Amino acid sequence: MTVMDFLKDMKIWQYIVPAVIIIISLIIGVIIKRTLIKRISRLAKKTKSRLDDIFIKSLRSLILPWFVLLGVYISITLLPFPWEEKSYLNKVFQSLLVFSIFWFLMRFLGEAFMAYSSTLRKRIPEASIIKNALKIFIISIGILIILQTMGISITPIITTLGIGGLAIALALQDTLANLFAGFHIIGTQKVKPGDYIKLESGEEGYVIDVTWRDTVLRQLPNNHIIIPNNKLSSANLINYYRPKKVLNILVEVGVGYESDLEKVEEVTLEVAREVLRDVEGGVESFDPFLRYHTFGDSSINFTVYLRCKEFFDKFLLQHAFIKELKKRYDREGINIPFPIRTVIMKQIQGDI
Repeated sequence: MTVMDFLKDMKIWQYIVPAVIIIISLIIGVIIKRTLIKRISRLAKKTKSRLDDIFIKSLRSLILPWFVLLGVYISITLLPFPWEEKSYLNKVFQSLLVFSIFWFLMRFLGEAFMAYSSTLRKRIPEASIIKNALKIFIISIGILIILQTMGISITPIITTLGIGGLAIALALQDTLANLFAGFHIIGTQKVKPGDYIKLESGEEGYVIDVTWRDTVLRQLPNNHIIIPNNKLSSANLINYYRPKKVLNILVEVGVGYESDLEKVEEVTLEVAREVLRDVEGGVESFDPFLRYHTFGDSSINFTVYLRCKEFFDKFLLQHAFIKELKKRYDREGINIPFPIRTVIMKQIQGDI
């Protein structure tokens, strides 16, 4: 008796062939991932669009699972299982395939959203609450399709979730309030990631992210403030990026009463124009101006109006303007008086 006859009699080949098919499928998947996908990825990087790069990146992680699933599916048809068991295994295979496809869509759409959020920022702000909601929506649809594929009716499940959802909503009122407040913040574009805001309570900083529960601010010292969405949604705040990023800067100045106010105005505006032109962050096209407003105790006070490109630029612009204005006033002989107050004491006759 030959070896082949022995294997036939033992029917071992019915189990060896499927195992070999799975191994071959795995090897083919590895080869395609390391050669074909790698080359396609290089070609995608040469294009201007980022969409093909994201597509290849999302596809790469699923190449091996898909080829293994293909090998398993072919093996199932060869294995000597009863029809009912094969039918059940086919449903499992289909469910895994559907899940992997929706997993691919979740990754692809999530990455695409983050990559093109700068382009879509006017319509869809870049926030993790939107990305996560998109992922949950896709996965939920995938799970429902999988259940339907497995022959499980989804109608009772949806009904049960509807009834149970009421109880969950009552138990998680605070969490749901923050969740819907987050969607309200994003939907109304009250604030968006990247904006600089200041709350009535004093907290201020750049909006880093709007999550399902909190809004994260980064202060100028580079630490984070975590604010519940519900609190932010109802708070009075200043958004320094709305309606535009450009910001007017008001600098208070005072000169002595002996000063020629026409000359003071001319010199001050010359310095202001130079600073807007030379300092990074200044809006060169803006024509600065000043307005006298107060006869102070020791000076005539006025406000100089400058303009910067965004909130953080105002610190450098104020710094440079004050330095240059002091130098120029010293050269022109314009006095910036110390705060003083003259007290006149009058002697009354008859006092001792």
